[in-house]
Amino acid sequence: MTRVWKWNRPVTVREVLEDLQKERSIAYTTVMTVLDNLHQKGWVRREAEGRAYRYEAVSTRAAYAAALMNEAWSQSDNGAAALVAFFGMMSEEQRQSLRDAVRVVGLPETTEQPRPAEQPGSAPRSGPAEPQGENPASAEGRGGR
Repeated sequence: MTRVWKWNRPVTVREVLEDLQKERSIAYTTVMTVLDNLHQKGWVRREAEGRAYRYEAVSTRAAYAAALMNEAWSQSDNGAAALVAFFGMMSEEQRQSLRDAVRVVGLPETTEQPRPAEQPGSAPRSGPAEPQGENPASAEGRGGR
């Protein structure tokens, strides 16, 4: 998939083979089998070109990574804890990417803002308000007296 994503165009088995052979020895049939398996799994689509096929990625590498993250997150019984652990593993560069992504999708910033009653110059919050105009008999029923 890395080679198919890298070129971002339909590729033949021969093209992928030649590119891979720059790094290691690999057989044509191995590359053909892998691309056929990817086709059967729905990762690539293929179109006949003469006696060969051209293979093209069905989705982007970013979409694939997002699907993997979503699948892993959905396996957690505590999504918030999983995210906290994940964020803790991130490098500063990855955290910046996360902040950039949050801005792109238009989510509010993650920094906590003070609650209205805690803002400077506001009165402190008191306990629960007493019911207005309550009948003394009903107060007695609540255990008050």
